[in-house]
Amino acid sequence: MAYDSGIDSHSQATRSDLAPPVLAAEHVSFAYGHGLILDDVSLDVRPGEFVALVGPNGSGKSTLLKLMLGLLEPTEGGVEIFGVPPQRFHDRWRLGYVPQRPALVSEVPATVDEVVSAGRMTARGWWRRPRSDDRRAVAHAIDSVALAGLRLTPVNELSGGQQQRTFIARALAGEPELLVLDEPIAGVDAESQHRFRDSLVHLVQEHGSAVLLVSHELTAVAHDVDRVIVLKQSVQFDGSPDELIAGGVSLGVHREDLPLWLEGLR
Repeated sequence: MAYDSGIDSHSQATRSDLAPPVLAAEHVSFAYGHGLILDDVSLDVRPGEFVALVGPNGSGKSTLLKLMLGLLEPTEGGVEIFGVPPQRFHDRWRLGYVPQRPALVSEVPATVDEVVSAGRMTARGWWRRPRSDDRRAVAHAIDSVALAGLRLTPVNELSGGQQQRTFIARALAGEPELLVLDEPIAGVDAESQHRFRDSLVHLVQEHGSAVLLVSHELTAVAHDVDRVIVLKQSVQFDGSPDELIAGGVSLGVHREDLPLWLEGLR
């Protein structure tokens, strides 16, 4: 099943009235040697938008994230975070990022509470004493990933899935203006996925934050995302979930549904 890249003129006109993008890529291409990974990719995420980026394995999703966050340099084109190139972006508290496999130094016996509190410290400044709203935000973030019973447990004693949930909570605690998550719920149980979904919706609706979620599994958020961007080297589709559904694509009724369809993209 193939779709035209880009969104229709009506959607373009509607989105042009929104605030400037917090994250944008314009005509970005990237290659490893002679192997083209991304080809002329343009997209943006604006304040208050919940955007899902999907695509088959090897489609370039993680590479695109690294380019947009300044971890790689594009071969062609440019990217901006909050209106400036990543190299000139210094307000790191405005951005929350959860990579696909966060690194953990096993020798450091930091507890869940300490790791998540570090995410709040980025926003308030390390020199300021925690206030009641900081403690509430940390507790809410930990509860949202179903780790309240493990708050005082050293993170290096947790399972891989529990560690991932800890890093998600750390990003949520900072209440960033832009939250970027790369396959955050792989290996996470259904109950934790629903708590995670509630936290993302709260971040968007109550704080006006933007969320860019890269995932193969959209079941938990299928009815909440504003836009779906389908990537396979280039942008295959960028539009509302309703447009995909009208084309016969389910976003998460069955666990295998979306991945199977994506793998069939040509």
